[in-house]
Amino acid sequence: MKRKVDSRTTAPEAALGLKAHSGWAALVVLGRRDDQLEVLERSRLELVEEEWAKQPYHAAEELKPDEARKVVKRGIDAAKRIALREVGNVLQRIREYGFAVRSCGLLVGSPMPDWSVDEILAVHFRMHQAEGVLFRDVLAQAAEACALKLVAVPEKSSLEHAEATLARNAGSLSQQIAMLGKSVGAPWGKDQKDAALAAIIALGAD
Repeated sequence: MKRKVDSRTTAPEAALGLKAHSGWAALVVLGRRDDQLEVLERSRLELVEEEWAKQPYHAAEELKPDEARKVVKRGIDAAKRIALREVGNVLQRIREYGFAVRSCGLLVGSPMPDWSVDEILAVHFRMHQAEGVLFRDVLAQAAEACALKLVAVPEKSSLEHAEATLARNAGSLSQQIAMLGKSVGAPWGKDQKDAALAAIIALGAD
């Protein structure tokens, strides 16, 4: 268990790092105390409660237009609700450790056109695009609803983005992330490394 901080002192800061997948997200929370980073939490956030909701557009693919729109809306609304709940739960846990959570680094991809549900369902590839964007979007909305500063990190060029944003070289960043992984042990794969980098960027941008 993380040691708690005396309430009479200024609380050290922390940031969330999130990497979304279909129906879930990899989370790494980093805290900074005396200019040293530590992993406060590493977990998997479940963003759906029913299997079909991982791919709501696919679930609606064979339905008539009116019913299809309802199914997609139900899936999106549920994802928003669950994301807000899960991010709120994380913040409560981290604040109980005595850290002030102010920012959230979120790995993002290319934006998609503002297609309607009907337009998305008309082209199978668009369904995959929409489902890829869906869970990133609900996490972004949850972070902002929780009054966190949202820091978007381009997933395909995250390391280059970090170099430019933090004025640090890639080797130094990779070494720091590796050391953080050693401090907590496995699992510390690509998802956790990417999420940790997003949290580092968010702390630097705070």
